[in-house]
Amino acid sequence: MEPVSLDNLSILYQSSDFIVVNKHWDVRIDSKMWYEKLTLQSQLRYRFPELADPDTYYGFRFCHQLDFSTSGALCVALNKAAAGSAYKCFKERLVTKAYLALVRGHVQEPRMTVRYAIGKNTTEGLTHMMCIEGTEGCENPKPCQSELIVLEHGLYSGDPVTKVILQPLTGRTHQLRVHCSAVGHPIVGDFTYSHKQDSGPYRMMLHAYYLRIPTSKELIEVSAPDPFVPTLDGNWVPQRATRQLDEVIQGLKESSVCTVEEERRDGLLGDPGPGVPCHAGRSEMEEQRAVCERWLAEWTLE
Repeated sequence: MEPVSLDNLSILYQSSDFIVVNKHWDVRIDSKMWYEKLTLQSQLRYRFPELADPDTYYGFRFCHQLDFSTSGALCVALNKAAAGSAYKCFKERLVTKAYLALVRGHVQEPRMTVRYAIGKNTTEGLTHMMCIEGTEGCENPKPCQSELIVLEHGLYSGDPVTKVILQPLTGRTHQLRVHCSAVGHPIVGDFTYSHKQDSGPYRMMLHAYYLRIPTSKELIEVSAPDPFVPTLDGNWVPQRATRQLDEVIQGLKESSVCTVEEERRDGLLGDPGPGVPCHAGRSEMEEQRAVCERWLAEWTLE
């Protein structure tokens, strides 16, 4: 991607109800700090001033979050009804997200399921971090699950790394970063979860590659171009391919479609229309619940 600037915003998808952007790395989605002028919100205001909603604090309704250091696909709702339909998809676990990453070391297993519970780190000096259950100072850990699929082994600046697909099946803060670190394969360039050791790369190598949100209004399905290719970053030298990216994404897509159809057939999911409440039997993470309540407070359907 080109250097970030106010007028450099990549659009992956646009309709009358939604925009999906390819967020640049090291850019906040929004900020209340007066000195942080360049945010995704300010880029959207610059590009689409006519679409900013004066009834919202930031002008735009972000359907989900990406870390400051993470790039890739991020969905923005342009009105309350659209925001409500997207909210229901997240609430009912209908959304499919897949991330690309370069992680340190050569991951030997072709596929891993990581199930470490994650909580808030209360240790002095580390309160900006999350941690896995059993770590000293780890408060209120919640069950979490991530899937890791190996795509390629290779070198980054001469050091062994693995290119992987990561799929978060729960939504804890920093989940993918914490899980990768916990299994001994921290994400390349993740200064925070490498204990301040990995400061060489120009960015953290985590990218929201695939996003599928089957709202009642429209199907949103996008891929944000893969930034981890030698033509864009000469430090990355692939050596051995294990799986093809397109093949893995197709498998995730088919799996998500089948799951939705099966659950609707079995009565676990209601009709996706805007008037039907979400299935209450599924457990929610504390953070997800807080986000949902915030969304509902601002986006209640008229």
